Amino acid sequence: MEINASSSSSSSSQEKNYRFFAKIKNNFLDFPRKMKKLGKDDPRRIFHSIKVGLALTIVSLFYYFRPLYDGFGPSAMWAILTVVVVFEFTVGGTLCKCLNRGMATLLAGALGVGAAYLGTLGGKKGEPIILGVLVFLLAGASTFTRFIPQIKRRYDYGVTIFILTFSLVAVSGYRVDQIVELAHQRLSTILIGAFTCMIISIFLCPVWAGEDLHNKTITNIEKLAKFFEGIGEELFNFAYEDDDIKENCSGVNGEVKDEDKSFLHDIKSVINSKANEESLANLAWWEPCHGRFRFCHPWKQYLKIGEGIRQCAYHMDALANYIKRHPQEPTEVERKIQKPCTKMTSEAGKALKEIASAIKKMTQPSDAVKVHLRNIKSATEELKTVLETTSLQEATQTTTITEIVQAVTLTSLLIQIINCVENISKAVDELSDQARFLKKKKKTSSSSETQQQQKSQQQLRLHRGIVKPVNDFDGGDIDHVVINIGGILSTAQEINGESKGGQNHVGPVG
Repeated sequence: MEINASSSSSSSSQEKNYRFFAKIKNNFLDFPRKMKKLGKDDPRRIFHSIKVGLALTIVSLFYYFRPLYDGFGPSAMWAILTVVVVFEFTVGGTLCKCLNRGMATLLAGALGVGAAYLGTLGGKKGEPIILGVLVFLLAGASTFTRFIPQIKRRYDYGVTIFILTFSLVAVSGYRVDQIVELAHQRLSTILIGAFTCMIISIFLCPVWAGEDLHNKTITNIEKLAKFFEGIGEELFNFAYEDDDIKENCSGVNGEVKDEDKSFLHDIKSVINSKANEESLANLAWWEPCHGRFRFCHPWKQYLKIGEGIRQCAYHMDALANYIKRHPQEPTEVERKIQKPCTKMTSEAGKALKEIASAIKKMTQPSDAVKVHLRNIKSATEELKTVLETTSLQEATQTTTITEIVQAVTLTSLLIQIINCVENISKAVDELSDQARFLKKKKKTSSSSETQQQQKSQQQLRLHRGIVKPVNDFDGGDIDHVVINIGGILSTAQEINGESKGGQNHVGPVG
């Protein structure tokens, strides 16, 4: 028994060791593949690495060559440290850190020299006390300013460098006699490293944070449009009238395949995009005018658009979860609201695509957006009418009431999403005005096209009208009808053709 126990324990230990080394081998072999994928996803990362190496090589010359080293001394190492800590992926990030570091070093160096001179007035015994008090006061006050939201958002790095530089200069001045020369050398080398980073970052394959924010906003809007395209098939399972289409779009149990539900994963990414957008907007504020983006471009408006996009994504996520919790066949009430709901999702997706296209081209949103929004409103009115005609008095069973409640919940979520789409459209209109987007030339339509549009609008008003027959009338037994067509009056002949001898009374219903 002891022999068997010892053999089993040794085999288990060998198996653990084998798994451990196999895991190390797999990680070692997967590392090149992961690095290749990382560079392939965004080639700008490769160029950024090259730029950092180039900047470090240039500032290292101040330490290699004797003439340059004699001019700056050991302080030349600060240029290398500056490049390491300030060179960021985007131009805005690099400028933010370079300017913060340069101004903070200049101000802290001047105050440090002043503190060192003030400390000498106290003599040998009073100098450390004066320096300690000054360091305590300035470091404490500067640290407290970091809690101010405006300071923390844009100047937090500068405040940190100010505390570091002032403390180093003031404290080192107690032991170093040539404090002014030391401060000058450190400031010079830091400025050299900062200017090297700024020049390389701007002129060599620049990565603009503002452009990334612009493109990210477009991508998020396109994801919302993709959601509307995908959710149209999810709202009503009976939309698949052809069995072949249902088999191609569905899995074994009739469920939509996971690869066809990528729009659900896109919505999750939109919801989690707030921190990235705020960071990009903050960095874009530091960038100069470039490309199609002018100086003082309204980057804050992108945050307003992003807030509307995320609000829409929240409601979309709630709608997707509702559909996931109610996978049964659509009810009779849901079959009645199929047409207006499908129209709402289709028109909303088209409107978002037009909005994304306008932002991408930096032009004013086209009139097609307004047309789609009007179609959405008409479909919403039609949806409300269908729900109002579904009276609760017809609900003779509990299941029928449940069906009505489910339909109302579904339409409520859908209407909230549509309202968010309208808010996004308004925010984009404000952006186009503030950024002075180009205006599209309006095409002049012919008289026949105008008449056709007026005729279609009139038919839409007649379709939405409510016709109520009246049995009694004070004027006598006269055949008449009362028509409410959105406040527009019409004649009975336009509805029924020629009058058959009787008089018609037409008027709006109060």
